[in-house]
Amino acid sequence: MPGCVVSPRAETPQVGGEQQQARDTVIVGFTVYAPPGSDWRTTDQVRIRGELCEITGEPGDWGRNPFTGTRGPVQFAADRVTG
Repeated sequence: MPGCVVSPRAETPQVGGEQQQARDTVIVGFTVYAPPGSDWRTTDQVRIRGELCEITGEPGDWGRNPFTGTRGPVQFAADRVTG
């Protein structure tokens, strides 16, 4: 869908934990900001940067800005499909 903004979703691993492996952060998926009024469900899959991802959690509609009345984006998390 055109008009989406995609940002990496990072997690800071536990210091000394087996996930750290000399890294400060680990990319665990993406946060997507879709155009206002778009319809996304937790059962949907999306292609982000060429990779198939599943929507995880409930997409959130930011609703209307109380000052301007303009609609905000629909935000959801997406993770790469594995297995």
